[in-house]
Amino acid sequence: MPQPFRIYNTRTRKVEDFQPVEAGKVGLYVCGMTVYDRAHVGHARAMVVFDTFVRYLRHRGWTVSFVRNFTDVDDKIIRRAAQLGISPEQLAQQEIEAFQRDTRALGLASPTLEPTVTGSIEAIQCFIARLVDKGHAYVAEGNVWFAVDSFARYGALSGQKPDELRSADAAAGKRHAADFALWKAAKPGEPAWQSAWGPGRPGWHIECSAMAYESLGTTFDIHGGGLDLVFPHHENEVAQSECANGATYARYWMHNGLLTVAEGQKMGKSLGNVVNIENIVQQFPAEAVRLYYLQDHYRSPLPWSDAALPEALGMLSRLYDAREAAEAIAGSNGNATAGNANVSAAELDKLAKELGPDAQAVLEQARGFATRFYAALDDDFNTARALAEAFSLARALNRFAAHKKAKQRGAPIVAPALAAFELVSQSIGLLGSSVQDFIEDVKDKRLSALGLVREQVEEKIAARQQHREHKRWSEADAIRAELEAQRIQLMDSPEGCRWRVALTSARD
Repeated sequence: MPQPFRIYNTRTRKVEDFQPVEAGKVGLYVCGMTVYDRAHVGHARAMVVFDTFVRYLRHRGWTVSFVRNFTDVDDKIIRRAAQLGISPEQLAQQEIEAFQRDTRALGLASPTLEPTVTGSIEAIQCFIARLVDKGHAYVAEGNVWFAVDSFARYGALSGQKPDELRSADAAAGKRHAADFALWKAAKPGEPAWQSAWGPGRPGWHIECSAMAYESLGTTFDIHGGGLDLVFPHHENEVAQSECANGATYARYWMHNGLLTVAEGQKMGKSLGNVVNIENIVQQFPAEAVRLYYLQDHYRSPLPWSDAALPEALGMLSRLYDAREAAEAIAGSNGNATAGNANVSAAELDKLAKELGPDAQAVLEQARGFATRFYAALDDDFNTARALAEAFSLARALNRFAAHKKAKQRGAPIVAPALAAFELVSQSIGLLGSSVQDFIEDVKDKRLSALGLVREQVEEKIAARQQHREHKRWSEADAIRAELEAQRIQLMDSPEGCRWRVALTSARD
């Protein structure tokens, strides 16, 4: 049975109990990319937040229909294609393909549906026709405009006042400054489709209304997107959808905060401060990128800097280090239940007391983990609070692992902790790799980012080992110093030399 949750509704400005349109199901529409250029880390926040939200809802028993569109005809696409000397259709297709490569590299699941504007022209025209027939839209000089003053509740989502507004659309034939285009008359050299109002193409806002209606019906559960879309895009969606269909459009509005850079400025291509996804996934594991976006509450602004992803990778590494320590205590297979299968709660309590306060802390953290973790995520999807539980457990594990008796007798103590880490993996997509695979992925990507060749690093480590075996200590120390200058960390043990790449530096 699906588990209940609460979510902040932008429309009511409060956290509400979620009540679905249809029992057990969630219909979610999220505004996707306008595909005129590569996706950047600002775009990726919404992508990761809603991917994780969908993953979590499904984990909790909900059947989710997740729809995310592509805007593949738009003023920006037309201008960019002209600059590149290619057709808008060609540009849109190549950017859709690039976007899908980015989402795969980030480890995101594909939405249930990914409609495009160009594949929805007939549905868009039918939607506009309903608005014209009902008197909420009017035709002027081949354009079709939505009459903002025909919708009394205009501004309820964003808090904007219609009398103080002026839409960005060209003013040809508009009756009111706030009216916005549903259909734009064709211009020479631009993509156009025949319609009852003459050749042209859709306005931006009507596209999502029509695609959401075709995909999820008249009224659906949750509409998501970045906070910058509340006005005018989502406000206009509400107006045209509720006027056309005579019913509530989306019951809940879920908006993620924006990435901020210098002086709180948002990230955007027009501002020239973007970092593309295709670049960061070559330098950092996808899970580190996911953790970066989930470390703060989704509605909060999230600061971006050159240190953001190295810091997130460091945080993720601490979780993997704790899991590695727990697996070493539990046994080489790391089975989360093996050490606990035949041990009663009373016996576990007795063992933890014998092993000391650090063992008791691990057991206490792990036993209540699922309850606290779910409580955080069910209360307005608070990933920051949920991750705090994971880090508290990791700290307790690392303290316990330092005890000599941990490996000898601690397997039953760490088994619930390993189960907790498995819960994190299943519900929000972190800690999904084996520890060794994670370490190797970090090595490959960080070496590449630093311009180092793995084979050469390993040759130097092997040469150092030869020097050590022959007691040529000065030569061995010189190689260590050289590698450390390149940010290669060496860890000598009786079993041999392990190595990792330092995570933070001014070079990142």
